[in-house]
Amino acid sequence: MSSIPFLVMWVAAMTSAAGENPAAKLYDGVTDLTPACRIDELVFADLKRLDIQPANVCSDAVFVRRVYLDVLGTLPTAQEAREFLSEKAANKRSVLIDRLLERKEYADYWAMKWSDLLRVKAEFPINLWPNAAQAYYRWIQTSLKENTPYDRFARQLLTSNGSNFRVGQVNFYRATQNKTPEGIAQSVALTFMGTRGAGWPKERWAGMAAFFSQISFRSTGEWKEEIVSFDPSPAKAAGPENAQAAPAFPDGTAAKVIQGEDPRIVFADWLTSERNPWFSRCIANRVWFWLLGRGIVHEPDDFRDDNPPANPELLDYLAKELSGAKYDLKHLMRLILNSKTYQLSAISRSDKPEAAAHFARYPLRRLEAEVLIDALNQITGTTEQYSSSVPEPFTYVPEGMRSISLPDGSITSPFLEMFGRPPRDTGLASERSNRPTADQRLHLLNSSHIQRKIENSPKLLAIFQPAAGSGPSFGKLPKNKAPRGAKARAELTAQESQRPLEAVKELYLTVLSRFPTDEELKKVAEYSKAAPSKREAVVDLAWALVNSAEFQYRH
Repeated sequence: MSSIPFLVMWVAAMTSAAGENPAAKLYDGVTDLTPACRIDELVFADLKRLDIQPANVCSDAVFVRRVYLDVLGTLPTAQEAREFLSEKAANKRSVLIDRLLERKEYADYWAMKWSDLLRVKAEFPINLWPNAAQAYYRWIQTSLKENTPYDRFARQLLTSNGSNFRVGQVNFYRATQNKTPEGIAQSVALTFMGTRGAGWPKERWAGMAAFFSQISFRSTGEWKEEIVSFDPSPAKAAGPENAQAAPAFPDGTAAKVIQGEDPRIVFADWLTSERNPWFSRCIANRVWFWLLGRGIVHEPDDFRDDNPPANPELLDYLAKELSGAKYDLKHLMRLILNSKTYQLSAISRSDKPEAAAHFARYPLRRLEAEVLIDALNQITGTTEQYSSSVPEPFTYVPEGMRSISLPDGSITSPFLEMFGRPPRDTGLASERSNRPTADQRLHLLNSSHIQRKIENSPKLLAIFQPAAGSGPSFGKLPKNKAPRGAKARAELTAQESQRPLEAVKELYLTVLSRFPTDEELKKVAEYSKAAPSKREAVVDLAWALVNSAEFQYRH
């Protein structure tokens, strides 16, 4: 490609310091920081106490791209972006949030996040096997689609019995590498209490492990099928690993388990009780982390006494709102997404190091591997190939499936591996790496993989060379279609002069979800004149936009 000078210009404009950024006006919207809700009151009061100036509210162009990525894991189409930007209603952001939370892609994207946490993976070291991984994923996705209350979601994971092929949620126990009672207790604490238990005394682990000491894993006649269930037999209960254990909750209180009763149910009753702050605080913090890139307690799975929340009042408020709404996660998301705190610009107005931890701006972060390749496929109209080392029909991936919809962590591609998709071995948030590497930059800049997507893109080229009468084009009408008369010819000339301009706008909306600035249009026009061909100019422009920080990052 011949666009190195143009690319250098573009990236420099997009990544310069906030105070010097000539494109800053693209990101900042209104400067009114009057709190819109209780979240804003708590965050802005905390910032005022620390003498930290919050960022301005982001522009509409930034918001529409951000909320599509954060709620659906996908870019808005050019048409969706155009409609939102042209909408004049004062409540259009709130309306869009409600609409996105009901879209099919919501369940797909959040199932990906939960699959990371719940270790949905067929192969080593989790070894669910393909059909069990598929059943587990379908249960997660269906729960999200139906907006199952979170307390019920957790209870089903902890207390269900049945075949791992048919009762997907029992795979929670099979996805734990250490299947001893203490190993299971550690997975439960990490997933539902957000704690790794570092510093817990052995007695506390032993008391919690006792709730999971009577879980049975029994093979059936079907290959790799297991029945996971509560086993009340005296032999199981008297196993050597539990000889000295008595059930006790992590808060230190003793548990009353009636003989023959499934102790997992007793634990689930305690865990999901509104009186238990661990449960609601953990999931409220996770949702905040997923939407804003940083937990109030950070990392979101590292709750401990010496890692306090950055804003305790905010975390308490979110936890109470969630429990008060009967653990409706969409209710919690709606509160966060509608806040000015979430809608702040990514351009900081404070150089204090603690500003990020106290949410003075929206944090810049690179798109996840799955979201990035899906975005590239969406804007180019191309597809990706995925594979798994498991020789099973369950690993078949239909052409055109999005990466965020892959049901099994063992189904992958070189791109996903290179760009930090988590291995799903531990359930820790830190497994996913969004830190850019030299290999990633070179792949986007110089690989035949990305080059072919752009050069052979039917979608991008159609923007500039659509079928006759269907849209903007660099081309001219055939002579036999030319209108007669001086006035008609003048009108046609004016229309033709606007076609390249409209096509460039369409490309910007497709890739960046915004219109180009006058300065950008000027530079594109200058480069187009110097390019060897119009086709090469189109390809180079698309390639430059794809390699911009504005495309590759959430902002």
